[in-house]
Amino acid sequence: MPTVTIQPTGEVIYLEPGETVLSGLYKAGFAYTVGCRRGGCGICKVDCRSGEFRYDHPVADSVLTEDERADDTCLSCRAVPATDLTIELRGENVRLVSTFLHQINEKARQRAEAHAAATQTAGTTHKE
Repeated sequence: MPTVTIQPTGEVIYLEPGETVLSGLYKAGFAYTVGCRRGGCGICKVDCRSGEFRYDHPVADSVLTEDERADDTCLSCRAVPATDLTIELRGENVRLVSTFLHQINEKARQRAEAHAAATQTAGTTHKE
């Protein structure tokens, strides 16, 4: 389960495999300025500070230039995390718009941590 950490707040969002950054943030109860949500306007661009992402759908060069691709500008409506990501919004902060959805994201975090702990414990062997 990939995560997206939002700077500067440090909020961590848990995404389903194959889910876009924008979809994951909205599903976790957060919002920020976006436009078409289909990769056509570029309003949802964020800066990727760490991690890797891919685009499962084409992104036009008129929306995301070669220079932006080179400096890890992330079109959040199309970007699917390949690893855990850290992003920073441009000129605004993410807003919590649904505490209910935020609670669901918190439960996903707890499940992910429990699964990671169980996997780590299961892989540990003890010598006597």
